[in-house]
Amino acid sequence: MGLTLIASKTAPTDADSGEIRFADGEDSVVFDNTYKEYQFYFVNIHPETNGKDFEFQVNDTDDPAGGFDVSEIVSTHTRAYHAEDASGGSVAYRSGADLANEAEYQLLQEYVGATDGTADDSGVSGVLTIYDPSSAYIKHFTARTTGMYDVTSSYDGLTAGYINDVTPIDEINFRMSADAIDTGTIYMYGVS
Repeated sequence: MGLTLIASKTAPTDADSGEIRFADGEDSVVFDNTYKEYQFYFVNIHPETNGKDFEFQVNDTDDPAGGFDVSEIVSTHTRAYHAEDASGGSVAYRSGADLANEAEYQLLQEYVGATDGTADDSGVSGVLTIYDPSSAYIKHFTARTTGMYDVTSSYDGLTAGYINDVTPIDEINFRMSADAIDTGTIYMYGVS
C-alpha cells in the first residue's frame, strides 16, 4: 500500500465559512476513480468556539458545488473516554451520533475543547477513509479520532458506515457543528 499526497489545507481557509473543502478539479484535487481509496488525515483541528462537534458530509457529481445536503448516510459511532484525574471513563455506543439514511453531516468527534471555553490548547486529530467514491455502488467509510473531550477527558472515537448514493462522489466538506474551524490541517491522500 502506498500513499500519495493529493492536497493539504490549513485553517482558516475561508474566513466566511470556516470550513475545509476538497473538490475534484479544484486546487489540484483529484477525487475521482484515480484511487479506490482516499484518506483524510486531520491534525490538531481546533474550533473557533470550544465544545463544538467535528463532522463531514459529501456531494455527488449530480450536485456540483452544492450545499452538502444530498448524500444520505447510514452510520454508527462509538466512543471511549477517560478522565484526566482518573475519576472515571467509559466505552459507549452513541446512538445519538448515528445517521439512518439522513442527508446530514456525520459526527467524527463531539465536544472538541471545553464547553466552558478554558481549553484553547485542545483539538482533534484522526483519519477518515472513503472507499471507492466513484463506484456505481454505495460508498463505505471508516474513521478514527482522538482528542480532548470537554476539557477533562481523553476521547477516542470510532465511526463507520456508508454513503447511500450510487452516483460518484467528488466533494467532501469538514466543519464544526457551529462557528468555524479556527486552526488545524487536513491532508488528502490517495491509496494505491
